[in-house]
Amino acid sequence: MKKFLAQHLALLLILVLALILRLYKIDSPILDWHSFRQADTASVTREYLKHGIDLLHPTYQDLSNIQSGQDNLEGYRMVEFPVLNGLVASILLFFPSFSLEMTHRLVSVLFSLGSVASLFFLVKQLSGKRVAYLSSFFLAVLPYSVYYARSTLPEPMMLFLFIYSLLALLNWLQTKKLVWYAVCLVSLSLALLIKPFILFFLPIYIALGYFVQTKKVLKNWPLYLGLLAACLPFIWWRSWIQHFPSGIPASTWLYDGNLNQVNQSENKLIALLQQLFGYHQEGIRYHPAWFRWLGFERLTKLLLGYWGIVLLPFAFNRLKKNELVVYLTGWLSLILFVIVIARGNIQHDYYQVLWLPVLVMTVARGAVQLETMIAKRFNPLVALTTLIALIVGSIFFAWQQVSGFYNINHPEYMLAGVAVDSHAPPDAKVIAPAFGDTMFLFQTNRTGWPIGYNIDEKIANGASYYVSASYDDEAHQLEEKYFTIKKTPDYILLDLTKKKNAQL
Repeated sequence: MKKFLAQHLALLLILVLALILRLYKIDSPILDWHSFRQADTASVTREYLKHGIDLLHPTYQDLSNIQSGQDNLEGYRMVEFPVLNGLVASILLFFPSFSLEMTHRLVSVLFSLGSVASLFFLVKQLSGKRVAYLSSFFLAVLPYSVYYARSTLPEPMMLFLFIYSLLALLNWLQTKKLVWYAVCLVSLSLALLIKPFILFFLPIYIALGYFVQTKKVLKNWPLYLGLLAACLPFIWWRSWIQHFPSGIPASTWLYDGNLNQVNQSENKLIALLQQLFGYHQEGIRYHPAWFRWLGFERLTKLLLGYWGIVLLPFAFNRLKKNELVVYLTGWLSLILFVIVIARGNIQHDYYQVLWLPVLVMTVARGAVQLETMIAKRFNPLVALTTLIALIVGSIFFAWQQVSGFYNINHPEYMLAGVAVDSHAPPDAKVIAPAFGDTMFLFQTNRTGWPIGYNIDEKIANGASYYVSASYDDEAHQLEEKYFTIKKTPDYILLDLTKKKNAQL
């Protein structure tokens, strides 16, 4: 053990740094960036704590028809297989005094540290120690990676399982120990159950087979059989959830949703193409906005902070043949992912979490190659100074993009949520309008509806409280009709079971 620690001191320091960065605002309520998706994930865990852990019938707090288009009064949440929720709920049942939000975040942090370590040992076998250390370093410190590594989303667990399955596969191919084969298949199966987009990256597993066994890769039937077997639980889960259509969010928009926001110059370009060549484009895929958002807004600005993009092209310098196959396969898989899931990758930036392994190992190799080239042309000091400047600049400017993600939006939702939790019974159903965003509903610690309208219908379906942080026309009208429990400058809480006229 001491020998292992001594040999990997740099990796341990990277892990310590990663942990420190991820503890920033770790106790934040779920009201930060992409809080709606974080709240949906955490609310499944909360419902497990209230009603027991049932992995086959996950439910959450949103009873509306917003996500699936069907009334979901049972509150089914049929998306990823809820292994993360079951794990966090089990921890909280054992330690009931722990905070739900913080526990969820800390579990994500631990998985992200596992990703950093696993990536090191994976890349070490592909491209050597220097690239491995830098790959882990980038995954540990890139502001985008840090933020999502301490979220309540399932992405950190998925990313760890994905990277670890690749490492296990590489170990099996080299040692032929069946335990690594089994670990690879189990990890990959769980990763697929959490996020089916892992399917786009399955070619990397075959590329690793080529990396280790160039001449035998076509005959390596256990590898291909294993990949097929790993997909079976995912196929079963997708078949199972079809029994609960009200709990399956609409997903066709992920592929190529309509263009809602395109700047004026891009509209003019499309109009010109239509006039000259009969070009017709309804969706976002291949549209100029698609290239701009993915190539510039996300890759260049958000992920690499402008300066880091300089390192990418150098990564493909002097690649060995089998090493080249792995890197190219990784990028082809990534490109296929963003082409097929065109709108999803534009709409939600947490989809880029799956880019990270391929991206950071490529940037890391580019950094090593650039330093080597500059050292030969000038001297090692100039090379090291240039590399440090690029890395520091990349992190600094990426932080400018990500720093706002930590902001707590709508603190009034917290105040209103405390009021609901104080006055409403635990089994009460609440209407908490937030334009369909579930982050407000989550703060109430109750099931219900994240949107108003059709109040009588919601009351018939069990709604007994109405809370609003915006005193709009609907809140004003309901205030005239129902008993006001509490009203402050930040929110109003009404009891829908008590009409004012009935008290007269």
